[in-house]
Amino acid sequence: MKDISYYSKQLDISLTGEQLSQFNKYMDMVIEKNKVMNLTAITEPEEFNLKHFADSLSVVSAVEAALPICSEPVSMIDVGTGAGFPSVPLKIAFPGIRLTLLDSLNKRIGFLNEVISELGLKDTVAIHSRAEDGARRPELRDAFDFAVSRAVAGLNILTEYCLPYVKPGGLFIAYKSGDISEELAGSKNAIKQLGGSLEDKVNFRLADSDIERSFVLIRKTGNTPKKYPRKPGTAKKDPL
Repeated sequence: MKDISYYSKQLDISLTGEQLSQFNKYMDMVIEKNKVMNLTAITEPEEFNLKHFADSLSVVSAVEAALPICSEPVSMIDVGTGAGFPSVPLKIAFPGIRLTLLDSLNKRIGFLNEVISELGLKDTVAIHSRAEDGARRPELRDAFDFAVSRAVAGLNILTEYCLPYVKPGGLFIAYKSGDISEELAGSKNAIKQLGGSLEDKVNFRLADSDIERSFVLIRKTGNTPKKYPRKPGTAKKDPL
């Protein structure tokens, strides 16, 4: 079976025995909790390792601007984290990350707190909040070197949710699937209004598969106007 050990080598990421154990325990926890709570449609271990673990970690192999995640302590927020992807795999692989997990469903936050405890993840906190509300908390706004999100939403919507959390000069990385050219073109105005600049789009293919992914990199070049993000639900109903 191609497991996290195999995929980490493909991505040139070195993992200790303890880290490999953390990955396996995390997968077991997600699959077990999934029996009573909807966390993922992917429960077969080899597919899980590819589509959750390898996918999450690929950013540090595919995106040069993400290399600080590997080499120095950075702060990161994962907005709409769900079961903890992509940031918990990144935290396991690179323990120096100071991680905040944000999700609107309290049951998922409860599960993530179990994960934090069971895996012994330091400098990691899970917060129950909608993205729009969390970004108005002074301790979270303009606070992070990186925001990441693998949530399913249009890029213009995700940018309104995520960019307010990023420090000026920091980076929002959106994990996307397939061809996003049209979505990207339709998001340029939103990115500019929110104080960002499109830095790059990186296409890649998951190891030993035909699954295509994209990373969209949005640099925080100025302050996000105070009126953003708008009230909960507004970004979806009336996208920028």
